[in-house]
Amino acid sequence: MRKTVFSILVVLFFSLGIKSQNIVKGIVKDSDSENPLQGVLVNIVNTPSSQTTSLDGKFALKSVPNGSYLLEIKLTGYETQNFPLEFSGNPIDLGTILLYKDITEDQDLSLITITDDELNDDASAADNISGLLQATRDVFLRSAAFEFSQSFFRIKGLDSGNGKVLINGIEMNKLFDGRAQWSNWGGLNDVLRNQEFSNGLAPSNYTFGGVLGSTNINTRPSEQRAGTRISYSSSNRSYVHRLMATHSTGILDDGWSFTFSASRRAGNEGFNEGTTYNAYSVFGALEKQFGENHSLVFTSIFTPNRRGKSSPNTDEVFALKGIAYNDYWGYLNGKKINSRIKEVEEPILMLNHYWDISENTTLQTNLAYQFGKIGNSRLDFNGGANPSPTYYQYLPSYFLRNGDKAGAYDAQQDFINGGQVDWDRIFDANITNAASGLDNAYVLYEDRNDDKQLTVNTILTSELNNNITLNAKLEYRRLRSHNFAEVIDLLGGIGYLDINPFADTPDRKQNNLLNPNRLVGVGDTFRYNFNLNSDVTSAFTQAQFKYNKVDFFTAFNISRTTHQREGLYQNGRFVNNSLGLSEKLDFTNFGVKGGLTYKITGRHLIDANVGYMTQAPTIRNSFSNSRENNNTVDNIQSEKIFTTDLSYIVRSPIITSRLTAFYTNVTDATEISFYFADGVGGDNTAFVQEVLSGIERNHVGLELGIEAQVTSTIKLKGAAAIGQYTYGNNPNLYLTSDVANNGGFDADFRSKDYVSNLENYKIASGPQNAYSVGFEYRDPDYWWIGATSNFFTNTYVDVAPLTRSSNFYEDADGLPFSDYDPVLARELLQQEKFDNYMVVNLMGGKSWKIGDKFISVFATVNNLFGEEYKSGGFEQGRNANFRQLRDDKSLDTPVFGNRYWYGRGTTYFLNVNLRF
Repeated sequence: MRKTVFSILVVLFFSLGIKSQNIVKGIVKDSDSENPLQGVLVNIVNTPSSQTTSLDGKFALKSVPNGSYLLEIKLTGYETQNFPLEFSGNPIDLGTILLYKDITEDQDLSLITITDDELNDDASAADNISGLLQATRDVFLRSAAFEFSQSFFRIKGLDSGNGKVLINGIEMNKLFDGRAQWSNWGGLNDVLRNQEFSNGLAPSNYTFGGVLGSTNINTRPSEQRAGTRISYSSSNRSYVHRLMATHSTGILDDGWSFTFSASRRAGNEGFNEGTTYNAYSVFGALEKQFGENHSLVFTSIFTPNRRGKSSPNTDEVFALKGIAYNDYWGYLNGKKINSRIKEVEEPILMLNHYWDISENTTLQTNLAYQFGKIGNSRLDFNGGANPSPTYYQYLPSYFLRNGDKAGAYDAQQDFINGGQVDWDRIFDANITNAASGLDNAYVLYEDRNDDKQLTVNTILTSELNNNITLNAKLEYRRLRSHNFAEVIDLLGGIGYLDINPFADTPDRKQNNLLNPNRLVGVGDTFRYNFNLNSDVTSAFTQAQFKYNKVDFFTAFNISRTTHQREGLYQNGRFVNNSLGLSEKLDFTNFGVKGGLTYKITGRHLIDANVGYMTQAPTIRNSFSNSRENNNTVDNIQSEKIFTTDLSYIVRSPIITSRLTAFYTNVTDATEISFYFADGVGGDNTAFVQEVLSGIERNHVGLELGIEAQVTSTIKLKGAAAIGQYTYGNNPNLYLTSDVANNGGFDADFRSKDYVSNLENYKIASGPQNAYSVGFEYRDPDYWWIGATSNFFTNTYVDVAPLTRSSNFYEDADGLPFSDYDPVLARELLQQEKFDNYMVVNLMGGKSWKIGDKFISVFATVNNLFGEEYKSGGFEQGRNANFRQLRDDKSLDTPVFGNRYWYGRGTTYFLNVNLRF
């Protein structure tokens, strides 16, 4: 009925038109309140003519060539309206256009499930695609977000640092590691809906972006849908319960608008044992509009959260305890207590000024301050036995290696019947020591970084004419990060001695020579204490050109980055190189990119992009061992990235699809790893920092996404990612260590230079090939169901670079081992490829409109048949040479086998939503 009325109105306006220039105008209002709607996208399909409605809901598209067109009017949360237009020199006034709330909105998975479920920093790359959950309708990217993420799939095989996440034009990627900290705004789904996503190298009005594109989240209250939303969710993935409430006023008569949101997520245990979840989220934003040209917005976000981590384990451990097993927890007073808790408390404050300089030019100026802490807890033991229940000397394989079958059986039974952190034994050891006046054997502490980051930028957008748009941005980011270890529980003891017990002399044992042999208690800083300072200044400019047959753009970015460490302790192993300021690292970088879209017809398009950029190494990969010294990575360089892609896009009433071929080459990358190694420089043992530099990676592949609306209610969909991600060279490698008494290192605790023969090894980036097929049925009575089958192949373990160097075959004298067997060596160094697997997911929902209220229920079941699969893993660097690795792999159950993460078994997510 509504569509019939609209069609009659359009015909009437045509008949009443007065011959003039080609212009179409109108006013867009909410159908219920009849209030004007600001920010509605009004677009003449397949032309450059588009704009968003003003404060009073008005729009006017001018200078449209004669011809037949389709006018599209859309706003998130409302039904999209389409009007056929015929221009022949007469103006068209559509008058008042009413947008109706989309009752099916809450059936859309993209508006429900930013749940942090897969965002485990130790195991996952899913934050790589989390920004796509709400930001795009692209068929392939939605499959990657909803179907592939549970297998820790990486788009194009790239890390999430290659995609930029912004809130109100302010970049949120961490300067420490380049990745966005999604938990800083988790649980705020309702107010993070307004997103603009730019895929890959596509232009963005807010940033130069990265290889994986950018997402800008808009929190302006004036552009939030007015009303109240209350929802409850239940899941067995990470949290168990979530309650969320949001209210937005819309634009009030005096120009003010407000949005508030709060949520609570909690669970004693997710899918993995002992993974507690405790999170609060609070959001407040207010906006004041000064006339029609100025608007000031203040946004505050605070989402404190605590999460229990889960452990990677060997096949031996999983075989005994199952894929839900987690070795980080144990019972204490009848409760499961996890020793590895990640706690994040980083409030975000933003002030944004929006200035409409003219009808075609806007200037946005932003100021943001983020501060707070990130803590990761763990047990330390100066005088006790290793508290990890999976420590290799406690497992059956250790006893079998030594021919002790009885001991192996006892260890197996102890592990099956227990196998958790023994908190009672830890407390007993500390209490016993305290009774004798001795310091602690154990302590619970957390690795902390307290960050203070200031960001200031200004963004100019100007439509020079109907065809050309200019974007420009200036930005300054300043990070001051305090990094230290802090005692959080003495576990029944009287104090913990702040030394490194593995060093060989009294002075070298000292973590801080300025205060030696210090006994620390709760709240004390110990082990390490230093600041990291980073400053980034950048400028970005972009020109976009849009014509009837061709759109193209070009963009340029330049930046200057500095990193510096300031040691607050004088470390006993690095007396002359730990206290005070380090060398200041200084990098100048640039990026250039361009792209072209050729419109074969309105429904068939060719899109091509190419870009070259350099980027400074992150702070994490700039200092070889920042916790103990000022050493920077030898010959450190900026990373260079060349990338290109070519797409064929179809947009018809029945078929929507995109086929993309891509290639990305990364050179001069740096990686730093930390692990305990046997067989360094012969038969030596040490805890090492492995510095891998000059790395080249090649990423090549195809992406396909396709949807077919075969009937008015049934949609078929499919997606495929076919990639090959490999190392492209043999990078340089060296080791550092803080304990040199075991040999293999010079007086500066540095090994000799190696070359790691990684060329053509596969990059561990989740499944390199992923496929999805599925369907959706949407009934006219507002209920729907869907199912997908997802297939994953070519998943590889992360290889240990040191075992691919000359350290693998050289004895202490520099000559090959006398018993070295090249044929066996090739077999030992073969990269493990995981088994292929299939996962089936179900989803469904129902919506009701009762008066002016909307109620919806939505549910998903992932991995319906409980398929067990390895989602990732890594080789332990412990077996660093041929003899060590040969002897270990000759056992039926290796002592130092590869460690893995498994995907979850069958999980569910249920959401009930009330909107009014």
